[in-house]
Amino acid sequence: MGHQQNRKKKMIIDTDPGIDDAMAIFVALQSPEVEVIGLTTIYGNVYTSLATRNALHLLEIAGRTDIPVAEGSHVTITKGTKLRVADFVHGADGLGNQNFPPPKGTPIKETAAEFLVRQAKLCPGEITVVALGPLTNIALAIELDPDFCKNVGQIVLLGGAFSVNGNVNPAAEANIFGDPDAADIVFTSGADILAVGINVTHQVIMTDADRDLLEQSGGKFAKYMCKILDVYYSYHHESYNTQGVYLHDPTTLLVAINPSLVTCMEGAVRVQTLGITRGLTIFFNKQKRFAEVNEWTGKPTVKVAVTVDAPTVHKLVMDRLMNS
Repeated sequence: MGHQQNRKKKMIIDTDPGIDDAMAIFVALQSPEVEVIGLTTIYGNVYTSLATRNALHLLEIAGRTDIPVAEGSHVTITKGTKLRVADFVHGADGLGNQNFPPPKGTPIKETAAEFLVRQAKLCPGEITVVALGPLTNIALAIELDPDFCKNVGQIVLLGGAFSVNGNVNPAAEANIFGDPDAADIVFTSGADILAVGINVTHQVIMTDADRDLLEQSGGKFAKYMCKILDVYYSYHHESYNTQGVYLHDPTTLLVAINPSLVTCMEGAVRVQTLGITRGLTIFFNKQKRFAEVNEWTGKPTVKVAVTVDAPTVHKLVMDRLMNS
């Protein structure tokens, strides 16, 4: 087993960049434990084609154009085209309205779902998929290949608001709300899933003082992040009345690298797909044996993060951005 320990974790990041996505991607590229084998793109913070452009741009900034980008779905799993896009959080370009020049690179020919399926087949049990946006591409991969759930190592997803209010409305967290039908497919698929919800990521905050530290450090990624963070800070200030920003995506990424940063409960999760609670994630914690058969009965279990080692996550994010 000795040499197994030294093997880097193979990782595909499904992403909708996005300011905190940019931070998560940079953290991944700075993590010696990880080999990023591809980025797949999805709508969420911006539309999919802009997410692809931003993913290519970020890899160019990082000097890692060797990493392929596969473009994901432009519509929800039910072919919905009325997408919720959070450009008011991240800027119209998704990266703090910096209007960077277009990237030279182009996405590969395969779709995100095809890329996910092929990579999982090539290295069964070895790939960690980190899903930072709505779960459409992951659900499409599950539909494309019945063995995907067995082949993929672990899916660590940013999504859900477990026992707390959502951030789109009181019921729903943004990524689940982006495609609730896809989320329900993923949660009930039987894959090895670890869900990191905003109940956990709201505990990891980058303050104004932290941003000054990034600014002062010589780190290439730290400097880049400082350029794009303004819009994100002012949104948090307005919406949450807080002098800092939540580190949703970087937290999820670091948990994918080291799951011991969170403690989890295990149980079945269903997603409400209709009505005013559309996008609500409901976790069945198995403390009660219900007499009646219900929509959670016999469904595969998933792990849901309930506590996080916020100081360690925060320190890792800062260190990896500053030492870049």
